[in-house]
Amino acid sequence: MTPFKLKIITPERVLYDGEVTSVIVRTTVGDKGILAHHEPYVAALGIGQTKIKTVDGAEKIGAVSSGTVEVTEEQTTILAQSFEWAEEIDVARAERARETAEENLNRFKDDQRKLDIAEYKLKRAINRISTAGMK
Repeated sequence: MTPFKLKIITPERVLYDGEVTSVIVRTTVGDKGILAHHEPYVAALGIGQTKIKTVDGAEKIGAVSSGTVEVTEEQTTILAQSFEWAEEIDVARAERARETAEENLNRFKDDQRKLDIAEYKLKRAINRISTAGMK
């Protein structure tokens, strides 16, 4: 497969800057596969996983909470609010976050804004736990 340039960036750091042969991202409307020479594309990222295949054939999986993906002729760029490689995820911390979010779902039944936040945090924790299991 033909390699292409990928950059994965969060507000804290650059997580990846190199060549890959494929990328699969979870957009807000479903999964999108990206290969070399993909048409220009921009999409919002939802809570989900990103899978990349490096030029040496290794597969890396990361948990994404939100952001955007942009595909240009020069490179593919993932700008993520948060992104963690599967091997970096602190599963115990993610489990605690899941438990807290579940408690908040019950606690904030009458406050839609707080309920929405608790649902988002629960989805994010579940995604992190699931991604960590794929290392």
